[in-house]
Amino acid sequence: MIPRPFFAQDDRNLRQIGWWLIIVAALVFVMILVGGATRLTQSGLSIVEWKPVSGTLPPLSEEAWLEEFAAYQATPEYLQLNQGMTVDEFKGIYWWEFWHRNLGRLIGLAFALPLLYFIAKRRIPPDLKPRMFILLSLGAAQGLLGWYMVQSGLIDRPSVSHLRLTAHLFMAVLLLSALVWTAWQVLKAPVLAGAEDKKPGSFMFGFTVLVALQLALGALTAGLDAGYIYNHWPLMGASLIPGEAFATSPFYDDPATVQFLHRITAYVIFILAFIPLYEVKRTGGTGCLKMLSIGLIHLVLLQAVLGVVTLVMNVPVALGVLHQGLGIALFVYCLYFVFALTGKQYEPHPENPLRHL
Repeated sequence: MIPRPFFAQDDRNLRQIGWWLIIVAALVFVMILVGGATRLTQSGLSIVEWKPVSGTLPPLSEEAWLEEFAAYQATPEYLQLNQGMTVDEFKGIYWWEFWHRNLGRLIGLAFALPLLYFIAKRRIPPDLKPRMFILLSLGAAQGLLGWYMVQSGLIDRPSVSHLRLTAHLFMAVLLLSALVWTAWQVLKAPVLAGAEDKKPGSFMFGFTVLVALQLALGALTAGLDAGYIYNHWPLMGASLIPGEAFATSPFYDDPATVQFLHRITAYVIFILAFIPLYEVKRTGGTGCLKMLSIGLIHLVLLQAVLGVVTLVMNVPVALGVLHQGLGIALFVYCLYFVFALTGKQYEPHPENPLRHL
């Protein structure tokens, strides 16, 4: 029997579909963490070819390892940054990228195979099928975008494009959002009764968009290695605004500017996080809304502290991955807050397939 926790869905088939989507979303979350570790360990360019099928296996002999290493030695990253690297050192970065790619393959199978099964057994309502294929398309697009990102670091630069890196993360966040939102609808996750007032929902939607923007700035910070400069807080150098900020155009190519914007956006998020609780106390909102608002403050506060600690410790891999993971968790929490205020639980409507998209 599939557990239900606080979900209200009574239909067994729909519960299975909902929990399948939750499992795939959890895998996507793990994939984001592994991707962050791959970036922080400078491992993303260690595999220079895209082999969707044969690439599932690592080199199985010393000769195969030497061939992989020889291919890597022709890349700008090796020639400009890692000359003198040994085969054993190469293996250290190879495994991160290898498991990152194979986790992507696992996610594809974890979505596609159950989807085929559910379709064959006619367990997916007609109005849900279009959304399932949209999710499948998003996953395929994410794989292609990942290789497009890697290619940018194999031609004439020793790192991937920070813009492509940001797009790659953003696509993952979009896929994760679509998975959990659909799962919440299908499983009939709780929504707040009496949420006729549209203002809280509109505010939380805007707040969630701001958190998504902060995730994008975090990806730019990682892509530009901007977390390795100005490793003190609250000042950046001798002032709150570094002297070289906005000196480079476009701004997203300048590490100092990007880190500054990442900090400022964090301050804005921290201040705005208190507004839902203030409104609950001012208007006498429900206990559930109060609980969600308090949880939001705690998550934002924890993420802010973790961000400062990560910065001043010069971005160790473990803290960097934890900071990214908590940022994604905060985004998903905000997304559920929006769902609780504005979302609609799923009810099949075969006569109108697009009604719930």
